[in-house]
Amino acid sequence: MHRPAEPQRDPLAWCAIITLAFMALAWHRLAIPSQIYFDEVHYVPAARKMLALVQANPEHPLLGKEIIAAGIWLFGDRPLAWRIPSWLFGGLGLFAIGRALWWTTQRRFATLAGMALVATNFAWFIQSRITMLDMFMASFAMIALWQLAAAVRQPRQGRWRLALAGIMLGLAMGTKWSVIAVALLPGLTFLAMKLHSQGWRFLHSRAGGPVPGISLIEAGIWLGVVPLCVYWATFAPAFFYPAGAIDPLAPLAHHKWMIELQDSVKKPHPYATVWYQWLINWRGVWYLYQAVDGAQRGIVLIGNPFSMLVGLPAVLWALWAGIRHRRWDALAVALLFAASFGMWIGNSKPIQFYYHYLLPGTFLMGCLALGLDELWSRGQRWLAWGGLVAAAAMFVHFYPIISAAKLCCGRPSFEYWMWLASWR
Repeated sequence: MHRPAEPQRDPLAWCAIITLAFMALAWHRLAIPSQIYFDEVHYVPAARKMLALVQANPEHPLLGKEIIAAGIWLFGDRPLAWRIPSWLFGGLGLFAIGRALWWTTQRRFATLAGMALVATNFAWFIQSRITMLDMFMASFAMIALWQLAAAVRQPRQGRWRLALAGIMLGLAMGTKWSVIAVALLPGLTFLAMKLHSQGWRFLHSRAGGPVPGISLIEAGIWLGVVPLCVYWATFAPAFFYPAGAIDPLAPLAHHKWMIELQDSVKKPHPYATVWYQWLINWRGVWYLYQAVDGAQRGIVLIGNPFSMLVGLPAVLWALWAGIRHRRWDALAVALLFAASFGMWIGNSKPIQFYYHYLLPGTFLMGCLALGLDELWSRGQRWLAWGGLVAAAAMFVHFYPIISAAKLCCGRPSFEYWMWLASWR
């Protein structure tokens, strides 16, 4: 893995400060709207039914709904309780992003810039404030990547970190299948590096590879067997439903049924989009735009108009730097973007939305952070700072329409926020 010319100090304290600041901002108006909105209509009722051991929303894995149900059980059946789990995981996932970037790059600026860019890319903030499954999935994935990167940097801790990464990957898949492409990459990378360094001894040799001391067979247990076992274990409550219980010995039959349920949703939706529209920020999703809680309020899921577009050439730079200059940190983040985004190209899921871009958009910000860090290391610090300031300025400008703030002026207010006709 790439190391800077001079060792840099771990910005752990600053990672914590950024996380706490993000959580404080996301907490503001967390209970507004004081009613179910957008896809909460699916997951809040499903969580309520789970508490009564009744099957609901069976097309998705159970863990995310179990977490929502836990929030209701602990804090009561009210809007704040529905959303506290997403808020907590939003903060935890952002902190994990910072730790993953630090162990991957060993660069202070890249680490803190990556956290700032994710925090202000709109999607991470909005999904941290709504009762949906995506933030749980993304946060478990980021914790897994944190542990994987740390295992490579600290091989003596490799075994328990790989085990923890495997558990987190299983929990991520147990929340939503959108993470599957990312979950496959660590094992495939381990295989490729062992083959390259050990040749015909690749299966049992403990030398070489991303984590010296760990054989491919052992890595296969931590990154293959453990995630699958943890994933299936997240379905355990449904094994005991009084009616419609899942057969714990028939996972294939149950998953076939889940896929059929997902593919059966073909009714057109006004905010349905496809992958190339996500790339250019062409169309988002209006989660809310109505008079509620004493004022006209709105929440629109789009990407940060600056960082989500500037991040695209940063991905190309990361690929080029990784291949041409052996910047494996940049190549790793670019491949994570390619895998998480590529799975949606030609995907058979009939109806897709911009929130499916949550994971790819996060890795996009990682590529942009490394690109800005490259400018920083070359002495062009004004340009690196300018990128962060521009992203933050866009976040501040759009904050009212992504945070359910009180809006004014009716239709003129709506027109003010719609820079593109396709955003309507």
